[in-house]
Amino acid sequence: MIPVPAGVRIWIATGATDMRRGMNGLALQVQQSLARDPHAGDLFAFRGRSGSLIKILWHDGLGLSLYAKRLERGRFIWPTATEGAVVITPAQLAYLLEGIDWRHPQHTWRPQSAG
Repeated sequence: MIPVPAGVRIWIATGATDMRRGMNGLALQVQQSLARDPHAGDLFAFRGRSGSLIKILWHDGLGLSLYAKRLERGRFIWPTATEGAVVITPAQLAYLLEGIDWRHPQHTWRPQSAG
């Protein structure tokens, strides 16, 4: 799991991204398409057309990091908008990275009584 510090915003870049891009290409996309500063400390998540690969760009104050995760089965749940970005919480990011629908997570059933 990515150590997300308090106060950091997590942005999902909507639409499909060319997953051949590396750190510099994704940082440029953050700057031009999302009109955000890629070096401000926020996390930026990108997904390709197939939906099985996600890349997360993060500047921790010392340098730029690029995290990647590929699902062996299934797809990452992504917003339906085609451009712009969506802000999510660290908890929603954890769901997203586990392949769970972060928009409507299913909570575990709890019994109503002990007996």
